[in-house]
Amino acid sequence: MEKNWVKIFASSNFYQSEIVKQVLTGHHIDTVLLNKQDSSHKAFGDIEVYIHQEDFSKAIEIMILNQISL
Repeated sequence: MEKNWVKIFASSNFYQSEIVKQVLTGHHIDTVLLNKQDSSHKAFGDIEVYIHQEDFSKAIEIMILNQISL
């Protein structure tokens, strides 16, 4: 992954990470999902949401307003 990307959210539930991604994308923030789950045991690992470092403050505000727990 390129530099200047920071993790803003992680969950073992794919749907929670996808919702965070969609909310942020809806506010014109580029996002990337990184799936670190074990392929045979979904209980191990997380799906992480990354954003550009310069969007971090805006993304935190959006997540708070949408009541997404950090």
